[in-house]
Amino acid sequence: MNIDSKDILTDNFGRKHTYLRISLTEKCNLRCTYCMPADGIPLTAKKHLMTAEEIYKIATEFVRFGVTKIRLTGGEPMVRKDFPLILEQLASLPVEIGITTNGILADRHIPLLKENKINSITISIDSLQKHKFEKITRRNEFEKVWNTIQKFHKEGFKVKLNIVLIKNFNEDEIIDFINLTKDQDIIVRFIEFMPFDGNQWNMDKLVSLQEILDKVHYNFPLQLKRLTDLPNDTSKNYKIEGYKGSFSIISSVTNPFCDSCNRIRLTADGKLKNCLFSGNEFSILEPFRANKSISSIIQEALLHKFAARGGMDTSEKLKNPELHTKNRSMISIGG
Repeated sequence: MNIDSKDILTDNFGRKHTYLRISLTEKCNLRCTYCMPADGIPLTAKKHLMTAEEIYKIATEFVRFGVTKIRLTGGEPMVRKDFPLILEQLASLPVEIGITTNGILADRHIPLLKENKINSITISIDSLQKHKFEKITRRNEFEKVWNTIQKFHKEGFKVKLNIVLIKNFNEDEIIDFINLTKDQDIIVRFIEFMPFDGNQWNMDKLVSLQEILDKVHYNFPLQLKRLTDLPNDTSKNYKIEGYKGSFSIISSVTNPFCDSCNRIRLTADGKLKNCLFSGNEFSILEPFRANKSISSIIQEALLHKFAARGGMDTSEKLKNPELHTKNRSMISIGG
């Protein structure tokens, strides 16, 4: 195979990976329980993290091989002081740029985002109730995040809200979140709680796709409309008839989208992960700094990708905590 061929991003199952998610940092100004262990994580030394220039040059290689979309994640991507430089450099590439943020620092960057033609934003908010927000984030920032959401909407951005659902915690807010779409053209996205090292995951905490739909059907009989999903969509998309916005369900656990996955992840310390669930990592930064070609490593990473969920393709494997600890904590992978 020609190593410069765009087939480099195709795995053994014929899936073409055109979507690169780059974690800019392991640091975050929140401490969400499903993302970060209670005791935190040991942070990688700065010298082992990608610089702004390295992020740009490595991303350029991926674009050369066929990546058409890049999403910036963290930790919290905007805590990096050189976030404006990183964004400006990546926005110069012929790709769609997306950003996932917790919203605390995002409003200060609205002019920067507009200048670089970023017209959408994804903001994480797992509860509309202040006390619950504080409990899950371990921080008192609800008003700041909520006000940021409203600012972005008023400024004309396409706003998506990410909500990780956890049984006996926030599943009673599903309808409250959907009602946000009644008068605002926003997208509410419910995400099934996923297993990572240190987040105390088990199936009893899972709010499944079917449970969500059952609740919606009960509250909106005959009003639920199934929308057409885009190619490679991670979500199943819906709206309530007559509402301006819509909602989605990302069912990575109970109804995964692995057969059409087109995503790969680059961690802040320059490791390539071919699946969010996988513990396998392939170092990109080390050979890059040694002036070696990274194309064969990218190819190797894709050829080692499992058919589904990093090899956890049965409920028994998902329930095995030993498999969860082979992966990183979410905070150090990137959302």
